[in-house]
Amino acid sequence: MRLTPSRPPAGASYYLILVCATFLMASSFIAGKVLLALGVPAFLLVGARFVVAAGAAAATLYATTDGFRAALFPRRLEAVDWLTVAAIGALQTSMAMGLLFWAMETIAPPTAAILLFTNPLWVALVGHALLGERLSGLRLAGLALGIAGVALALGGGFTLSGEALKGEALGLFAGMSWAGATLLNKRARLPMETWALTTWQMGIGAFALLAVAFARGERWPADFPLSGWGWFAFLAIPGSTASFGLWFLALTKGGATRSSGYLFLAPLFTVALSALMLGSHIAPAQLLGGALIGAGVFMINRVPKEG
Repeated sequence: MRLTPSRPPAGASYYLILVCATFLMASSFIAGKVLLALGVPAFLLVGARFVVAAGAAAATLYATTDGFRAALFPRRLEAVDWLTVAAIGALQTSMAMGLLFWAMETIAPPTAAILLFTNPLWVALVGHALLGERLSGLRLAGLALGIAGVALALGGGFTLSGEALKGEALGLFAGMSWAGATLLNKRARLPMETWALTTWQMGIGAFALLAVAFARGERWPADFPLSGWGWFAFLAIPGSTASFGLWFLALTKGGATRSSGYLFLAPLFTVALSALMLGSHIAPAQLLGGALIGAGVFMINRVPKEG
């Protein structure tokens, strides 16, 4: 059965939400790299980040609804819905973010961002292969352009050796995990408030990440500076609660497929912020590859008008 196209975005507010969400996503790469450089292990960092973020999301839900308990535990949700919520948390928080920060132990934020935000390409591929979504000529051209961009970026600016190669592979797997969460959210249409879903998926993912961190013997640095706590607070609340909450709100307003088409803004913001704040550089071929990925993602997610 062919799926119907995503509904159109809800005006200027939809685009403002997308810009804010992607900018905050980009800023989390910078904060995360700083904290990793201060010696915080990747899985412990991401797990602690999302424990705080889930608490902030729950507080936001409490402040914005009259029936907090009913919103957090909707009666309409069946057992299969709760399993879907858990799966979204595992894919988008545990796997996508855990693998991403593990990758950033060895690769720069712009590289990690380009790899993570290839996820709309995987959304289009899987949607076509498994969900029966039609790929028009424009979408096929966009998919080819995006894949060419990945190949150009990998061949023109990435270091395909040793630890860097492992980081690049982890970054790609992170993008695929996020794509899985996007497709699952798209298909499920969960009857749950945005901030309730954000709370659950962050909380579930956080505890899974902390279990991995403790199994690996990760520990917080004993001589952690005061400035590091400021970076952590920024990563946990604006960089996590706000960015994920706004992202789920964008999915609600504009649909998963259409919204994914604008995720390419996050790598662009990351490149700019990384250059300004960390002094990072990006090779011209890698930048061109990122631009091709962005153009391809935009083409894939153009929904033709019904004639």
